[in-house]
Amino acid sequence: MAFTISSSPHDHAPLSTPVLMRRVCYCLLPGIAMQWWFFGWGSLVQIALAVLTAYAAEGLVLKLRHRSLTVLQDNSALLTALLIGVAMPPLAPWWMVVIGTTFAIIIAKQLYGGLGQNIFNPAMVAYVLLLVSFPLHMTSWLPPLELQQYPPGLADSLSAIFTGYTLDGFSPHQLRELSDGTTMATPLDTLKTGFTQGLTASEVLNEPVFGGLAGIGWQWVNLAYLAGGIALLRLRLINWAIPVSLLTSLAVLSFLGFMISPDNTAGPLIQLFSGATMIGAFFIATDPVSASTTFRGRLIYGALIGLLIYLIRTFGGYPDAIAFAVLLANLTVPMIDSLTKPATYGERR
Repeated sequence: MAFTISSSPHDHAPLSTPVLMRRVCYCLLPGIAMQWWFFGWGSLVQIALAVLTAYAAEGLVLKLRHRSLTVLQDNSALLTALLIGVAMPPLAPWWMVVIGTTFAIIIAKQLYGGLGQNIFNPAMVAYVLLLVSFPLHMTSWLPPLELQQYPPGLADSLSAIFTGYTLDGFSPHQLRELSDGTTMATPLDTLKTGFTQGLTASEVLNEPVFGGLAGIGWQWVNLAYLAGGIALLRLRLINWAIPVSLLTSLAVLSFLGFMISPDNTAGPLIQLFSGATMIGAFFIATDPVSASTTFRGRLIYGALIGLLIYLIRTFGGYPDAIAFAVLLANLTVPMIDSLTKPATYGERR
């Protein structure tokens, strides 16, 4: 039985799936390097755990389905694992990334039939599962290394991830307390907490985590993912419509919100260059399987994600909103594609 996944005409892709996935992974490397530089070895450990778990889980399912293990060579499991790994707080317990990655591969991907069949982005499904199930762990990032009183090295990071304590006996919670006296050290976390305490934006922006464009460390991480995203566009691995529409929507809404209520909302720079904005715009929202496939649909899809990000960040209970926004937008893709499908030549609408 044949399935129509998008409207005609169809064009042959010059790149095979393994090559395309591998190149997307290469474009992630600048952002991963910045996360390692500002947040330490824990980020790389989480990525390694996610990659090992993804290949093990996908290999297990392929064996159970009596399919060849050569499917592992398509590099889709690797990309999913990288996206989950970079989303994890550096010193989160090892079992969390294992649970999330296993769920992403087995439930959110293979249960639907494998690559090309899933309706939701597997990495974002895993992230939301962990965020809802373990909110304290998932929102407890360490401050950038330069703000930490006792920045953990590789051995301390491994010990904290696998035992819950560094070699000197500090838990990740204690390291955060020693660094800045708060368990929520990201710029978006700090803003959300400050607003709920009745502080104004100018007062919150005096916190140590803020500096430069949108927060020490986070602004450079986002700029690195932006550079990787531009590389994706230059290599024609993604279409420009979704990231441009998403970022434009988010920038316009945050600018209007800041003009209306400057004391209670984050400005455009913080919205664009903090949290997971750039990796979300270029590497997550553009997933070719779960995103819209028509040109006008991509513009609507990206704008919808930008709108949802702004609404959840501003009025919701979670400081960042990429995963929720993408999953909610995934639900609308069939309707968006149906309404924006170009007419066949000679067809009357």
